[in-house]
Amino acid sequence: VQLQASGGGLVQPGGSLRLSCAASGSNFAIYTMGWYRQAPGEQREWVAIIDSGASTKYADSVKGRFTISRDNAKNMVYLQMSSLKPDDTAVYYCNMYRWVGPIKYESWGQGTQVTVSS
Repeated sequence: VQLQASGGGLVQPGGSLRLSCAASGSNFAIYTMGWYRQAPGEQREWVAIIDSGASTKYADSVKGRFTISRDNAKNMVYLQMSSLKPDDTAVYYCNMYRWVGPIKYESWGQGTQVTVSS
């Protein structure tokens, strides 16, 4: 399975941006999908996830501002980002995983840069 993230760019504080992630391969619907980000000099951090039942969870830092969604018919996952802050500047990565017993099957996309600056 391969993931291709897109939609990053430069946006002013308070603005909005939507990231997209396209997944190749089969059985997309059974995977948990997630978005992570990594700012310069920082460790990669979890941002949001959506499971196979469309239940979502968000990091406290983005709760109320970001929305994760998925379209299983298109093998796509999205991250709608609003009220963006300079602290949201990072490379954003999409991720998918599922557990088969004790084995975790996981894939990462290549990342898309989001820069929030005036």
